[in-house]
Amino acid sequence: MSGHSHWSTIRRKKEKEDAKRGKIFTKLAREIAIAVREGGGGDPEFNFQLRMAIDNARDLNMPADNITRAIKRGTGEDKSGIEIIETMYEGYGPHGIALMIDVVTDNRNRTVAALRHALTRLGGNMGDPGSVAWQFKRKGLINVKNEIDFDELFEAALEAGADDLIEGDGEDDHQVYTAYADLHQVSKSLRELEVPVRDMKIVMAPQNELSLEPKAAAQILRLVDDLEGMDDVRQVFANLEVTEEAIQAFAAAS
Repeated sequence: MSGHSHWSTIRRKKEKEDAKRGKIFTKLAREIAIAVREGGGGDPEFNFQLRMAIDNARDLNMPADNITRAIKRGTGEDKSGIEIIETMYEGYGPHGIALMIDVVTDNRNRTVAALRHALTRLGGNMGDPGSVAWQFKRKGLINVKNEIDFDELFEAALEAGADDLIEGDGEDDHQVYTAYADLHQVSKSLRELEVPVRDMKIVMAPQNELSLEPKAAAQILRLVDDLEGMDDVRQVFANLEVTEEAIQAFAAAS
C-alpha cells in the first residue's frame, strides 16, 4: 500500500508544476467555492474545509484576488458565476481497470464529450451509471504531514476513530482513512491533538485492487494522470494496485 502515498506525492508535485503555468487556478477556484458552499460559509475561521482550500491555493501561488472572487462565488455575492455541478462518472481503462472520475463542471455536455474522447484515445471507454461504482466504497482521507512520528500518529488516529493508516516515506504524507460520515469529526479530533493535517477529502476507495505487471500498470497511471490534467476533473480513482515498480515504470516513460 505504500505506493499509494508515493503516488499522491507525485500528483502533488505535478499540481505545483501546473500552478507555475497557471493551469490549475480554475480547479482551485472551484474547490474554494465548493468549500464555501459545503463547509459552512465564507469565513475560513469557522470553515476548516475552506481554510484548507485557501491554504492549498496559496501554496500553489494563486493570486489573492482570485481567491477572494472564488469565495464570493461560493457565497453567492458574485452573481456572474455559472452554477458549479459536482458529479461522478464511471468508466474503464485498459486491462479491465475500473475508473471513478470525480468531476466539477459548469457544463455537463462539454465534460462528458471531453471524457469520452480522452478515454477512447487512451484505450478506455465510458461506463453506464452503476457499471463500476459497486467496486468502490466512499471513504474519508486525511493527508498528514510526515513531520509527525508514525507511531505517534497511530495512537492519535486510533483515539480519533480512524479506520486505517498508510505510512508516508521520505517526502510522502501519512494517510489516514475514515468512514465517509466520520471524516470531519476525525479531522477535528486530530487537529485538537495537534496532528499536522495537510488536507482532507472524500475518496472512492476500491474494494479490491487488481495487480498488473509494471508496464501495464504504468499505462493506467498515465491514463489517470492525463484525465486529472483536464480542467473539469478533480480526481480519478482506479482499482489498480499501485506499486513502487508501477510508479518507477510510469516515471521512466514520462
